[in-house]
Amino acid sequence: MLELEQLVIDFAKCIEEVDAKHPQAKNARTNEFYRPGFGPHPEAQAVDLVADALQALNPAIYEERTYTSIPYPSAPRQKCDLCIGEKPIWDWSVEVKMLRLIGDNGKPNDNILMHILPPYPQHRSALTDCFKLVTSEFPGRKAVLIYGFESESYPLEPAINAFEVLAREAKFLGRRYEAHFANLVHLYHQFGAVYGWEIS
Repeated sequence: MLELEQLVIDFAKCIEEVDAKHPQAKNARTNEFYRPGFGPHPEAQAVDLVADALQALNPAIYEERTYTSIPYPSAPRQKCDLCIGEKPIWDWSVEVKMLRLIGDNGKPNDNILMHILPPYPQHRSALTDCFKLVTSEFPGRKAVLIYGFESESYPLEPAINAFEVLAREAKFLGRRYEAHFANLVHLYHQFGAVYGWEIS
């Protein structure tokens, strides 16, 4: 049975493995390529890349058991980022959020905390993902995972701590698991961490 700690470790390994192939994301507005590397990819693309890499990393656990963008049972217009197990009886239903504090151009992403902290459903934050998972009809275990890139000027820990304070206030979070990644090819997205919490 896959445990959340292992998934967090494997997710971090897969970020490094995907990054080593020098993938390039495109700007959705201008259609221009960003610098090579995993970091500039939008969240949904990043999760797809990691899901493919997970299946190659450990086929016994992930192959033909790892799916992205799975409809919520009672709200099919809403999608769960990552489900692992047998359809439709998932072992894990996981919402994934990106915390990218610096953009491809090296400038701060001033609105990035809107992806993590707001309590309003329309913001689709990591915090509201907790509510969404708790009230969902997904079988099996549920988790929120945040992966982020950091720099000396913008460490991840303050934002992660703020998320934990808010989510624990609502009595959602289990213990934190984390795994770090490093030596990525992008000029600004070179290292960071993956954090995961079981939601109950």
